Amino acid sequence: MDGHGRLGSFLQARRAQLRPQDVGLPTYGDRRRVPGLRREELALLAGVSASYYTRLEQGASCHASVEVLDAIARALRLDEPERLHLRDLATGCRHRTAARRPPAERAGPAVRDLIRAMGEVPVLVTGRRSDVLAWNTLGHALLAGHVDPTGPDRPADRPNMARLVFLDAHLRELYADWPAKARAVVGNLRLVAGRHPEDAQLTSLIGELTTRSPEFAGMWADHRVRPCDLAEYELRHPLVGTLTVTQQTLTAAFAPEQSLTVVTTAPGSPSEAALKLLTQATTPAPSPTRVRSAATA
Repeated sequence: MDGHGRLGSFLQARRAQLRPQDVGLPTYGDRRRVPGLRREELALLAGVSASYYTRLEQGASCHASVEVLDAIARALRLDEPERLHLRDLATGCRHRTAARRPPAERAGPAVRDLIRAMGEVPVLVTGRRSDVLAWNTLGHALLAGHVDPTGPDRPADRPNMARLVFLDAHLRELYADWPAKARAVVGNLRLVAGRHPEDAQLTSLIGELTTRSPEFAGMWADHRVRPCDLAEYELRHPLVGTLTVTQQTLTAAFAPEQSLTVVTTAPGSPSEAALKLLTQATTPAPSPTRVRSAATA
């Protein structure tokens, strides 16, 4: 789908999710042939002509100003990430670029040093397409212990968290509220796709998930946008049982396309105890040579 189609599909989907009573418009008891607001109603709320809005939604125009886009965002009741996503779509519509294959992403030395310094906290680093670029032992054990821990070191074998969430049975069982995690993944992918419409690998990933997962296809069609920045999840871990964790996603200034996900638990909680148990279970035992050396010292 080109830039015109992405912008039009987003506008149409979000317009369909609004009802007249949601925005204070009278219905007069009329029966509607389509769900949501009519184009002329949305145009009225945004303060633009119906014909102009129709051209935007049909992909016949890509020259909306920032002011017009913000007016449409207010009419659609978009939040801040969604409003910025709308701007990204409009920019991609105006500036067409050929799909390209960007260079393989890598976690830099500074990021790896940070991961090593957080040894007792589950951490993983993902690229903009949600490929796992690095993780520490505890991050791997908590979120994907069944996957080869050395996979992130080989670009061709890297696990992809979006693919795992939708296509891997372990991740479905891990998250007690799997739909909530799945919606967060889709919402974040929407944001990235709006910023990088030329990324051929991202387009391929979205196409694969749409084809192989009916749940992904349904959520993707909603055009919901949501950054994965902070969320609480209940995990059902096969080794340590149920625990409640907070996942915080951070971005470093020196690697803005990479995300550092840190997993924490409430101090003194059973979840913290479970995480400590997992730490003990995944910490390699000291070798006999090291034990003898320590005893001698």
